[in-house]
Amino acid sequence: MNTTKRDYYEVLGVARDSSVADIKKAYRKLALSYHPDRSKDPEAEQKFKEVSEAYSVLSDEQKRAQYDSFGHAGPQNMGGPSAGGQDFDPFDLFRSFFSQGGGGVGFEELFRGGRQGPERGRDVQLTLPLTLEEIALGVEKRLKIKIQTPCATCGGSGAADNTKPEACPVCHGQGRVRQMTRSFLGMIENIVMCQNCHGEGKVVRNPCRICHGTGLEKGETTVVIKVPAGVEEGNYIRLRGQGNHGPRGAARGDIVVVLKEIEHDQFERQGDDILLAFAIPIPLAALGGELRVPTLGGEVNLKVPAGTQSGTTLRLRGQGVPGRGGRKGDQLVRVHLYTPQTLGAEARTLFEKLASLPEILPTGSGKGFFQKVMSHIFG
Repeated sequence: MNTTKRDYYEVLGVARDSSVADIKKAYRKLALSYHPDRSKDPEAEQKFKEVSEAYSVLSDEQKRAQYDSFGHAGPQNMGGPSAGGQDFDPFDLFRSFFSQGGGGVGFEELFRGGRQGPERGRDVQLTLPLTLEEIALGVEKRLKIKIQTPCATCGGSGAADNTKPEACPVCHGQGRVRQMTRSFLGMIENIVMCQNCHGEGKVVRNPCRICHGTGLEKGETTVVIKVPAGVEEGNYIRLRGQGNHGPRGAARGDIVVVLKEIEHDQFERQGDDILLAFAIPIPLAALGGELRVPTLGGEVNLKVPAGTQSGTTLRLRGQGVPGRGGRKGDQLVRVHLYTPQTLGAEARTLFEKLASLPEILPTGSGKGFFQKVMSHIFG
């Protein structure tokens, strides 16, 4: 497909003055058509992501206004999907849309649709702590994770002695049952998942004594998690189809990796910038010069202008965390004057000599007052 971003209205096939209802209707049709689980088009997943991104912007009043005014750069300033946001997941958007009735049919009903088959495996969620250095540079992690795997005794079938599952006597193999409820409008018929077979349409009469018919047992897997540079705490990475195995051969769930930033002992993160508090000697602050300071990538030279005051913030450009668009933030160095707590004889003599010079008087202080203070300090 063409990598150039298309106009969002063109993607959904709607006019620029379309209502939210029209946008939802267009998204529903296209998302169902392009969903990778339903379409055989080799480009379906890319089209599905494109449609989802367009809908996520145009269905939001503020993002749509930004897009209408500034194009794709508008939602980016609000952390929208066109910015490549870490939190945007088109499959989560799809699941949320249909689960909340946006598609006029439930999510489970949509993909099960009366078909027999077991539920997919449960998702596994874990927290991955990251250092600020790992966040700034990106990192690849290999983790061992406990998951549910197919039972080795029954081969994942859930049945002992290779016996085959039988049709569920409640739903007669349909996986769904009709349920009547009474309301002020009269009797209403609903079609719901069969609770006896949990939607599979089959039951195990002679369950495996190890897994008790689930077809699952405890196991573990090793996964590789590629963390891109510039992530933030609370972002997550979804590893599709690598989570728990489903019962009796059903599809696997996902692994959801939630990222957590470890507090650094030197740096404080401020968006894409990082802040470092650093003490400098009084002569360097007065005369100016260079000194080595730590950064996330190692030590670099910092230029200190002559006459630098305590509390001044100096900037090291491009030494921060990568942000949206690939631009790196800066490192802010807040300098404080280091005052020695003990003085040798030579240093004491020099400080006493400096104390008598008018150039070192604080602005606005009288010479006589300062000399009295220094006399009291040095005797």
